[in-house]
Amino acid sequence: MLNGFGDSQRFQVTFYTDAHVIRGVVESRQRRLTDILNQADEEFLVMTDVLLDDFGTHTVAVKADYAQVNLASVLFAVGDATAEAPPEMRTPKIPEQALISIPPFRIVGRIHLMPERALRDALAELTGRFIPVTEASYWSDTVGEALTSAPIVAFNHSRAQIMAPHRIVDPWEGINRSEAAGADSGPDAVDARTGVVDPWGTGRS
Repeated sequence: MLNGFGDSQRFQVTFYTDAHVIRGVVESRQRRLTDILNQADEEFLVMTDVLLDDFGTHTVAVKADYAQVNLASVLFAVGDATAEAPPEMRTPKIPEQALISIPPFRIVGRIHLMPERALRDALAELTGRFIPVTEASYWSDTVGEALTSAPIVAFNHSRAQIMAPHRIVDPWEGINRSEAAGADSGPDAVDARTGVVDPWGTGRS
């Protein structure tokens, strides 16, 4: 049985597992998505009003009244709203922009770390089976899942690599592409318009 507060509530949740996208409703007396996942007594959660689909497909989804979801297979869960912890359980934390790699997906957003610590130490103290990311976006080029935004994503800590802070780097940054291609091709020239090597060395296609 879950430890909770007040009456049972219905949470609209989307689970991304190793192979599927599972949308449905989870009932719990918890207030927050991460509490539902982290304080479950069993390795499974039961959902209602379920739609099951595969990554990046346009086939007809499977619909079921109930489904049992194996939490170990969950890469991350997406909620439709955030919720504050009760005042007696609230711990001040500092949001830090982060990139989470959880193949085949990537998630960017804010993870919440203990204050007054070096970033390295704060990351070392980041514990929990599922970690929340707020103001999140997630996508997968590999399986064709488009960039999607969500107020809260809870990712499976054991399946993820966390990078914070981060920046997107252009691998060509600081390199003249035409010169680099020309150097690689010896006497061949590069068409400045298309970037294609001209085997005749004229620089024109």
